Amino acid sequence: MNTGLNLPPRVTERAFARLAEINGDGPMRPLRVAVAGGGCSGFQYDIRLDEAAEDDLVLSGAGQSVVVDPVSLPFLAGATIDFADELIGARFTIDNPNASSSCGCGTSFSI
Repeated sequence: MNTGLNLPPRVTERAFARLAEINGDGPMRPLRVAVAGGGCSGFQYDIRLDEAAEDDLVLSGAGQSVVVDPVSLPFLAGATIDFADELIGARFTIDNPNASSSCGCGTSFSI
């Protein structure tokens, strides 16, 4: 893991805008971005709507929140959380400088 990057992850305006669309007029639920063991490359991203926990890092913008738990935070240092709408589908994406390789699914990586 690249320990030289102690920057928190950042969230693009496009990702916050898509989260606002998902939340609509309902209750504002944060987007949780976590790292779990598994996947075809050793680690995988877990991205879902969730509630914030007391010890989460909260990244806010456009009236929305993205939360990262303290265990996942070192794996996401300096990462960019974005939203991509491509021919193959629309999804939240992670550009992670800590990942030494990733697989074609875009949700699995190794360090």
